[in-house]
Amino acid sequence: MLTQFADAFSFTQRSPILHTPDEHGLDYEDITFPARDGVPLEGWFIPARGSDKVIIANHPMGFSRSGLPSHLEPWRSLWAPSGNGFEVDLTPDLKILHDAGYNVLTYDLRNLGHSGAANGGLASSGIYEARDVVGSLDYVRGRRDTRRMKIGLFSRCLGCSSTFAAMAQFPEAFAGVRCLVGPQPVTAKTILQRRLAMIGLPDEIDRLEQLIIMRTSIGFARRSPIDWAKSVSVPTFLYQVRGDVLTLPSDVQTMFDNIPVARKKLQWIEGTTARWDGYLEFQRRPEPMLEWFAAHFA
Repeated sequence: MLTQFADAFSFTQRSPILHTPDEHGLDYEDITFPARDGVPLEGWFIPARGSDKVIIANHPMGFSRSGLPSHLEPWRSLWAPSGNGFEVDLTPDLKILHDAGYNVLTYDLRNLGHSGAANGGLASSGIYEARDVVGSLDYVRGRRDTRRMKIGLFSRCLGCSSTFAAMAQFPEAFAGVRCLVGPQPVTAKTILQRRLAMIGLPDEIDRLEQLIIMRTSIGFARRSPIDWAKSVSVPTFLYQVRGDVLTLPSDVQTMFDNIPVARKKLQWIEGTTARWDGYLEFQRRPEPMLEWFAAHFA
């Protein structure tokens, strides 16, 4: 079982792209652009006519830009035991952002969705995915119709951890970025400890780490968004399911406390233990996040 966990964590299965923006009446463009190290990334650009604002969105681990079909196999068997056996469709988020007056760029991180394979296919919890975040900024700044636009970031879970890592590795890339909204960043060791406890192996985290190191050469200490948060340089709004069975409130709280900017906010989602409810929070109750974006694009 530890071997299966190590394999699944080290080499994440790709999720299919089952939804597109036109399901919500949105015109969009299929785009491709390079990560900072040249890995080809695939995405969508959704224009908002007359707007000079763009939000760049990415996605959680194992998802694609359209979400995760965890109501279907094999994802349901993987996630239903933790109460997350239902679909997360992220495309309604794009409609909400567009209707609020934002151009939207959303893309698949490396080794996920339709983006290119990289680094032997291994998942690095944000270390290499940080290059994708910076590549998306480079693309917006180099594209003729977006190069002068004001930029905000909507970075989810792994995408948020990767954004923290990018701020640590490439701080100059974030000059002029207006703000970040970050749902549910997570520390690899924390989520894996919680999952081991759920299957009756709470004391096997060290053995699991060694198996992951043998596959990826990267231990838990290097996969630390808690440390990367110290490099966050833009106004940041984090939100998290407080009772999430896959993590601990202290994980996100410590990241938030480490963010060294004055303008920051942490919002807890109550009344559920399902992590996926955190990913759906924006489309259910978008007002706090839209207010954050509006305040910092003004």
